[in-house]
Amino acid sequence: MKKEKIFIDPFDDLGFAKVDVHREKRKGFPEVIFCEGKTKKQIVDITARIKHRNNKVLLTRVSTQVAKRLKKKYPQGKFYREARIFYVGPQMKPHGLVTVLTGGTADIPVAEEAAVTAEVMGSEVQRFYDVGVAGIHRLLSFRKEIETSRVLIVVAGMDGVLASVAGGLFSKPIIAVPTSIGYGLSLKGITPLLTMLNSCAPAVAVVNIDNGFGAGYIAATINKL
Repeated sequence: MKKEKIFIDPFDDLGFAKVDVHREKRKGFPEVIFCEGKTKKQIVDITARIKHRNNKVLLTRVSTQVAKRLKKKYPQGKFYREARIFYVGPQMKPHGLVTVLTGGTADIPVAEEAAVTAEVMGSEVQRFYDVGVAGIHRLLSFRKEIETSRVLIVVAGMDGVLASVAGGLFSKPIIAVPTSIGYGLSLKGITPLLTMLNSCAPAVAVVNIDNGFGAGYIAATINKL
């Protein structure tokens, strides 16, 4: 009886990290480096390995100090300061359209993490910031432009109601991102998280608090279908 061959995805073992070098073949994009909690040397070494294997690498939650270190090694790389993202590699030709909305100006850093992630992964992105429900006419004034997109990312803190409102207004799938912005019992993002999870509007999915990267990745994946 012929034995079935077991296929094991390869990884590069650096000791402190086991770099998944087949991520792009499985997911369409290489392994992404989350920088918080890692030393500069670890970040640089992992970046070098992914860049060598895949010719592009995306890093999230990048501090200014780490960005300076990366820029010395990869002068062609780009640091998106507000998004805290560093990217080295070719710019993919954008296709499709993802729209990113925020409830307020304070939500923009999380929104930019989502927007830049989607852009790096090949999506065209349009942004409409500070269109929260306290002045809903602001959102309604961009209704035609928003409806042209394939996916919406809605980023909001405080009560987090913007995701439900967008879910009721627009025909596109919505990825809701609660942020830790808010007064008192917003509980560092738990209040908008619960609001979004309990939305009665259809086609609203929710990622974790402040997880702009996750939202951008999902939106870009949907956009490619």
